[in-house]
Amino acid sequence: MTERNVVHATFCLERRYPVPPARAFAAWASAEAKARWFDGPEGTEIYERSLDFRAGGAERLWGRHPSGKVSDFQARYFEVIPNARIIYGYDMYVDRVKLSVSLATIEFHADGEGTRLVMTEQGAPSWTATTTPAAARRGPPGCSRSSECR
Repeated sequence: MTERNVVHATFCLERRYPVPPARAFAAWASAEAKARWFDGPEGTEIYERSLDFRAGGAERLWGRHPSGKVSDFQARYFEVIPNARIIYGYDMYVDRVKLSVSLATIEFHADGEGTRLVMTEQGAPSWTATTTPAAARRGPPGCSRSSECR
């Protein structure tokens, strides 16, 4: 049996956007809008993309990256307060091996003419000889091409 280690970690990202909270929130609220910024590296073959954006709903983004790695993001929504807050938990798999379990809270705050978005993620990434702590700390999946996630 492969030995697996776990490290509990919390990180917070804060960004300001020149749009009102309703518009920033809308980028998370539909599959079409979220697909514009939440995906894998360019050239990823998507096997499944689904989003049931409501408390009790689920989301999945599963696909093969150009490198051949298969990632599978599976989320459950616990709280959705329009234009204010989203809380969800997710499991992240790479090549069918669970990489992490996380709880994410996204907050949308009016900030003058725009929005201050605060994302807090609490996770329990794990790794083996083939996955490393550095890979587990890269942040939310799908952020490789998204300035919103950096």
